[in-house]
Amino acid sequence: MYFAIVILLLGVLPIGATLLHIGGADTLLLLGKWYVFFAVGVRLLLAGIRQMATPHFTAREIFAIDDPKALAIVRELGFGTFSIGTIGIASLWLPGWIPPAAVAGGLFYGLAGVVHVAQPHRNAKENLAMITDFLAFAVLAVFLAHVAGLI
Repeated sequence: MYFAIVILLLGVLPIGATLLHIGGADTLLLLGKWYVFFAVGVRLLLAGIRQMATPHFTAREIFAIDDPKALAIVRELGFGTFSIGTIGIASLWLPGWIPPAAVAGGLFYGLAGVVHVAQPHRNAKENLAMITDFLAFAVLAVFLAHVAGLI
């Protein structure tokens, strides 16, 4: 289930929504809008809810930590993840929030990817998280460069 959700929210749904809405609009702006909504908004909101409600999943399944002391830290990570996700979802109705959500989400994904790289013994879920974290960072960085007029 984890793999399917990640692939849907960071690939299939933003690309599908972009293709459905193309019609004279700037493709990179559309992709950025939908990527912020699905990858930053929905994905991080769901991850935040899971981290707050069941922190042992992130601790054990993603980071292979089986120490109950880690659960409080994961739960607090969930607060931040949920908050960024909320901004990403709200950006669908508040278009001015798309670039700030892309910055926050892009930084989150990029930094999380670096942390995953530093793990010497990654499991399959952490490998997927690492790959999709860097993918999300790259897509959001290209979108922000386009918005800034750099590309």
